[in-house]
Amino acid sequence: MRNSDRLPPRELPKRRSGRHRNPLSFDNWFGTPALIMAVPGTAEQARDADGELIGARMADLVRAYRPEVTIRFGHTEGREHSLDEALGGLEKSDDRPLAGVVVPLVTAPHAGTSAAVETAVAEAGADVRVTEGLGPHPMLAEVLHLRLAEAGFVRADRMRLISVTARNTTMADGVVVGAVGGEGAVGAAGVTAVLLAARLGLTVLPADLENEAAIEQVVSQLRQGGCRRPVIAPSVLGPEIPADQLADLADRFGARAGTPLGADSLLGKIAALRYAEVLNSLGVEQPPTAEELPAPVGSRHRPES
Repeated sequence: MRNSDRLPPRELPKRRSGRHRNPLSFDNWFGTPALIMAVPGTAEQARDADGELIGARMADLVRAYRPEVTIRFGHTEGREHSLDEALGGLEKSDDRPLAGVVVPLVTAPHAGTSAAVETAVAEAGADVRVTEGLGPHPMLAEVLHLRLAEAGFVRADRMRLISVTARNTTMADGVVVGAVGGEGAVGAAGVTAVLLAARLGLTVLPADLENEAAIEQVVSQLRQGGCRRPVIAPSVLGPEIPADQLADLADRFGARAGTPLGADSLLGKIAALRYAEVLNSLGVEQPPTAEELPAPVGSRHRPES
């Protein structure tokens, strides 16, 4: 027989944003806005050594963190896989609070990419939010470490297992973190350089790859400190600077050039985090006041007569 005096079912509170919450999560009521990655340069400039587009590989990597989200990519220049095309169909709608989130695939502030993204969004009339780039972020130092290790310039393990003295003449004894994008990019590269130095136990300094005088000054500073085998580690995905230009810079200043970051699962995770940051900032709920809380129910909380 049904008990008419039973307590009403307990309603679970809505999940709120907070410091103990999974940073990759977001409120379900927001739906799933599209994630659009803005790749600097043209499609031809953004091909890796295997001929695959960096944007396509990054989309696959981000999908591992966001399988429920529509993921697109577009280039800021050229007609092939353009950003204008990726922003299609994202106009404002009353059925959704936001149509998409644009994540620029740059590791630091980049004026050219920012301007191209703003123009493309305005021309498309897209209802999107544009996030910061992928850096500065602590995981960038880890990706740079991996690229240097893959090239044989440093050991892959962390500082606690590394001797400050290089094992052989192929190991780097000083690193230049190369930035592209101006003063803001160099500042972001400086943060990455500090973190990378802590990982390697070597002197690591930032420099603007578009300023030869700055590179010469930084390399000279490394040599004055006893560095004999400097390596330029570009903190870029790849399209920002041609590979032959990077190699020429390294040869000119008696250094060796590392490889660009390219598509990497850690960079995909940063892109997913940038996406989540926007949605969480829009979906934050204020804690209810005492007047807004529901009244207690049950025999122990009957109102006084």
